[in-house]
Amino acid sequence: MGFNELKQHGTQDFPFELYKIDKDHPHYIMATHWHSSIEIIKVVSGKLKVTLDERTFDCESNDVLFVNCEVLHGAIPQDCVYYCLVFNPAFLKTGNNACNLFLDALLSRERFCLERIEDKDSRAIVDTLMQTMDERKDGFAFKTIGLTALLFAMMQEKGLFSKEAHTGKDTQKIHKLKRVLKYVRENFALDITLDDMARQADLSTKYFCEFFKTMTGTTPVKYLLAYRIERAAHRLLASDESITQIAYDCGFNNLSYFIKTFKELKNITPTAYRKR
Repeated sequence: MGFNELKQHGTQDFPFELYKIDKDHPHYIMATHWHSSIEIIKVVSGKLKVTLDERTFDCESNDVLFVNCEVLHGAIPQDCVYYCLVFNPAFLKTGNNACNLFLDALLSRERFCLERIEDKDSRAIVDTLMQTMDERKDGFAFKTIGLTALLFAMMQEKGLFSKEAHTGKDTQKIHKLKRVLKYVRENFALDITLDDMARQADLSTKYFCEFFKTMTGTTPVKYLLAYRIERAAHRLLASDESITQIAYDCGFNNLSYFIKTFKELKNITPTAYRKR
């Protein structure tokens, strides 16, 4: 799955948000997406296969990954509980030009954090940072900002940054894929065809299917269905609209097919999901 995520994480005054994700979460399977924020993923239990651009990481309990700005990323869990901390690094900018130049380099993708955080000191800061966000005690905002700055300082000190993106695919291919994902995000409720998606990438339908599978690990049709189901799952929990209306609004013209697809992907019917 994939889209350009435009959601505000946290608030404008405090753009930090911690997401605790288990099998009951509507976004248990992380749709492939990208955003201008930084994201830190920690596996609490189980297994999580994370894709960053085209690179795949098989993660287990206590593994920590750093997702740089604008990187395509998604995750497939297996009996997994994981945390995602998402924040806007621009919020940390101060009158200190030395710090601002470093943060600007991250935002402009002139510098990149190493994806897998294995340094024990940096991981300890991540653990404390997520615990702070989870407990939200008095003063947690101050502590969160301080810990995030300390994490960057620690990673700088230990050279856990690179001036080159860790990607094996050329930029043009990633831009092509992002156009397709943006198109689906904006038109998932309509009758989208393979030809429609292929045109967004300026590719023939046959080559587009191969291209999409290579880039994302799934087929365009499976991706579209999974994205529609994720949007439907969110609506089931966030509204009291009828299941029929949600199905049609999310691009399904047949209620029985929607229920069948939802159960295949979520291992539960829409009605039971909403009640649970």
